[in-house]
Amino acid sequence: MRSAMVRYQIEGRGITDDNVLRAMGEVPRHLFVPEQLSGSAYTDAPLPIGYGQTISQPYMVAIMTELLELKVSDIVLELGTGSGYQAAVIAGIAEFVRSYERIPELAEYARQNLERAGISNVEVICSDGTNPDPYDGGYDAAIVTAASPAIPEYLFPLMNEGGRIVAPVGGHYMQDLTKIRIEGGEPLITYHGGCRFVPLLGIRGWNE
Repeated sequence: MRSAMVRYQIEGRGITDDNVLRAMGEVPRHLFVPEQLSGSAYTDAPLPIGYGQTISQPYMVAIMTELLELKVSDIVLELGTGSGYQAAVIAGIAEFVRSYERIPELAEYARQNLERAGISNVEVICSDGTNPDPYDGGYDAAIVTAASPAIPEYLFPLMNEGGRIVAPVGGHYMQDLTKIRIEGGEPLITYHGGCRFVPLLGIRGWNE
């Protein structure tokens, strides 16, 4: 089922990054969804994970990961751990992922899922992801997995030169999948289609 997901739902829809295809073929997505939904883990659809949150559809995970242009030496910041699946896919390519989750129960759920999947290069922090700590040496890439009301400029000072940020930016119900590359200390912004995510809650996100 996982191989079919990669072949037909991801590669078949235009994802070409070999690292993304490999990582998504290796990460056991069924370990990152509620047990009663494990039979639907490899369908191309978002699934509820509790607390009003979802695990994104596989294609959306793939396109966001591809837009990050990850290298094996990259240090990556994630806002919105959820069940841990997106972090797991990134961790299959990059050196290290620091992921923020504001809901304590989900943060613990993600830690358990990552441990069960044998993934050790992800740190899950239970805190407001819109107020992340800097990383010694800076981040090479950052991903926001919930709908941001505006371009996340607060991430710019945390990024290394050439750093990439991918985030859904827009209103509560529809957003533009947005990529920001930091070049010469300035943001270069491109848009990659419409999407729909749950709201990003926090001091620099939406109010509850």
